[in-house]
Amino acid sequence: MEQPQQDNNLPKKRIGIYSGSFNPIHLGHQKLAEYLIDNQLVDEVWFVVSPCNPLKKKEELIDEYLRLDMLMLAIHKREHFKASDIEFTMPVPSYSIDTLHELTILYPDFQFVLLIGSDNALVFDQWKNYTQLLNEYPILVYPRHGYDFELVSGIYPQMQLLDSPYFDISSTQIRHSIAQKKDVSQWLHPSVYQFIIENNLYQ
Repeated sequence: MEQPQQDNNLPKKRIGIYSGSFNPIHLGHQKLAEYLIDNQLVDEVWFVVSPCNPLKKKEELIDEYLRLDMLMLAIHKREHFKASDIEFTMPVPSYSIDTLHELTILYPDFQFVLLIGSDNALVFDQWKNYTQLLNEYPILVYPRHGYDFELVSGIYPQMQLLDSPYFDISSTQIRHSIAQKKDVSQWLHPSVYQFIIENNLYQ
């Protein structure tokens, strides 16, 4: 019996690539990912943990495997969310163009879509091979307070601006609050909060 052939006319599954330090992952990250799924902008969101963000200070980061553990706890049983450690075996620092190329090789049947904040969009010319990124991959931009959202469209009309809510939670704020012995449970998935307490992270 002949095997059914794949219909090449079917649209590729769209995978939103949400790269970040996730130091730690918080509810703002998760709500933004839910917004993408709920509004059918992508079919899945893959959270890619960056061992070393080239635009951030290395000393601010805890071990990448701890950050991956927290991510997996946060998205447990969410079928449209996946955690990726693909950058753990790639050269450091991590560059989005290299990660996306690697993912495209590994999963040629998927269309990868890059998700960035308006803060990153305004310094996009500092990214490695940024014109190639613009030409090869769709880019979704979510609003961040203090970074002119409309200015992004003027500089990079190829980017798609999202009409998403502002999620005014930052990992930096959470880390500082933990160091000051303040309660941060309202910003974190309960399992992530418990993991931080049990492992004495960010003290």
